[in-house]
Amino acid sequence: MPPARFRPELQGLRAFAVALVVIHHVSDGRVSGGVDVFFLISGFLLTGQLARAAERGGLHLRARWSRMARRLLPSATVVLLATIVAGALLLPETRWPQTVREVVASALFLENWQLAADAVDYTARNNTTSVVQHFWSLSIQVQFFVVFPLAVALLTLVAHRAPHRLHTHLTAMLLGVFVASLSFSIALTAADQPLAYFHSLTRLWEFALGGLLALWIDRVPWTRGERVTFGWIGVLGLVACGFVLDGGSVFPGYAALWPTLSGALVLLGGVTRSPYGAHRLLLPRPVQFLGAISYPLYLWHWPVLVLFMVARDQDEVGPLGGIAVIAVSTVLAVLTSRFVESPVRRLRFRDVDGYRYGAAAMVTVLLAAAVWQFAAAQREIPADGLGGPQYPGAAALVDGEPEPAPLLPAPVSVYQDWVWVQDWDCAPLAEVRSDICTQPVEAPPEKRIMVVGDSHLEQFIAAFVPIARQHDWQLIGALRGACPFSTVSEVDPNDAECVAWNAAVADRIAELRPDAVVTLATRDVRGGLTEQTPPGFVEQWRRMADLGIPVLAVRDNPRFTYDVPDCVRQRGREGDPCGMDRDTVYAADPPYAQLDVPPNVSFLDLADYVCDDTRCPAEIGNVLVYLDDNHLTASYATTMAPVIEDQVVSAVGG
Repeated sequence: MPPARFRPELQGLRAFAVALVVIHHVSDGRVSGGVDVFFLISGFLLTGQLARAAERGGLHLRARWSRMARRLLPSATVVLLATIVAGALLLPETRWPQTVREVVASALFLENWQLAADAVDYTARNNTTSVVQHFWSLSIQVQFFVVFPLAVALLTLVAHRAPHRLHTHLTAMLLGVFVASLSFSIALTAADQPLAYFHSLTRLWEFALGGLLALWIDRVPWTRGERVTFGWIGVLGLVACGFVLDGGSVFPGYAALWPTLSGALVLLGGVTRSPYGAHRLLLPRPVQFLGAISYPLYLWHWPVLVLFMVARDQDEVGPLGGIAVIAVSTVLAVLTSRFVESPVRRLRFRDVDGYRYGAAAMVTVLLAAAVWQFAAAQREIPADGLGGPQYPGAAALVDGEPEPAPLLPAPVSVYQDWVWVQDWDCAPLAEVRSDICTQPVEAPPEKRIMVVGDSHLEQFIAAFVPIARQHDWQLIGALRGACPFSTVSEVDPNDAECVAWNAAVADRIAELRPDAVVTLATRDVRGGLTEQTPPGFVEQWRRMADLGIPVLAVRDNPRFTYDVPDCVRQRGREGDPCGMDRDTVYAADPPYAQLDVPPNVSFLDLADYVCDDTRCPAEIGNVLVYLDDNHLTASYATTMAPVIEDQVVSAVGG
């Protein structure tokens, strides 16, 4: 088991890891593999500690977890509280809900799962890099620190009659975890890399590798020359990793073997007393000092970096800005180490005091987050005036603009202004990873209208809900992000799941025989007149014609090259600086006008309801039209209902 003699190398390796993380984040935003080295070190240390404790006859888990709380929570609490205050002062209101949500997840050490959920949530596509996103790695570490001792305790109970074989049992368990987790990591990274990046189970193998190293590092008699070679290969591998790989797009998977194996080689190299050993890079006092403050430095560098860019309204910090970010982060880390960590470390705690302190720290952060959430709620503008004289929305294109008023939806809630068909009665479509959702109704409907397509159609449902309510219709949503209703995958030609989804939806339409189908008529409405009606759209319309089902095809809304709410925040509303000229995105004749389409198809030209004669504005009738660069706000779509009602009723045979 690794004795205390490895402390200098571990401290130096921590310094290397945090330096790689901070420098690459500040300079180019790339992921360097430093976090993976932290996981390796954590597995190395915890396994060694648990193995020695088990050999002595007691794991003392309550005391161990109490010490963990005293070691990790003080700095984390200070950083989270400071981030809440700084975020409330510096972050735009559009980012408040996401940040509050992630602060809460970070305080509960569940940030990685929050980010994993957002990675597969299409409505979270507008999430920006948050000021606490880096807590994902600490969350995984804490989860490991809680679960792994329980696994070792269970193992010691099972093997209590053969304590001399504990080393063998631990090795077998860690090998099993390593193989299973690495295999899962490779498979999930290939299938869904953003989800895999934050998934706890795709990272367990890195801890397991550190644990195996702890168990065997003293049992293989390497020569001094071999250890010198290991050390230099490891150091060079760590330095090169961040420059060769962008871990944010390829990790964890097999690519994460590079930094973890490099870190393992550095530890295998150890202190060789050779004048040529790589350990000479790890032992100088500045490196040891950096290793000592690596934890608070890691916690501080990310919020400082993000808030610096927000304050300067830039996406990059530049060389001088990077130096400033590193300097400020280092000063804050030193102050945190001296005035927070050291005093807490000197206090004499009972085991129960560690739990009380941990609970108090968590509650403090959660209360601060609740206050921020309450402040955000006060910035909301009630939506009960939507469609009225002050907020006519689409009706203003006919009746004229009202007197200026604060925009709806308010900046603090604009990114949440989605249509939530998931709140309807939803059921999965067989063999496809998406649901069909049916609007609840109190009585048998007069008509059933099926809305089929991508997220643009999902937002457009907000215009249909009031019409359906008025005419006793029931809406059925068959919706999948980035997958309009076609015979092929229009957005990503390689998306086989989209093709399968559309085929399954077409079959379900044939079974349900709705009274009408609403879908997109065009796509890719961008500057440069790129709008098109793909052949796959028309093929699906013909299939509906064969079934005798009317189709209402909706012309798509424009796509911008920038986030519209953010543009309005930066440039203001006067003179509509964030809109686009209509003739740059919409041709006078829509592309379907030149096609031979079946007679069951009627068209709704959305251009007339999101643009005036010359301009496609960012706001109409004091209502923000877009919630990002290409989706209508649910608020604006709702105001379209009375304007399009007659045309919709006529098209579906009302």
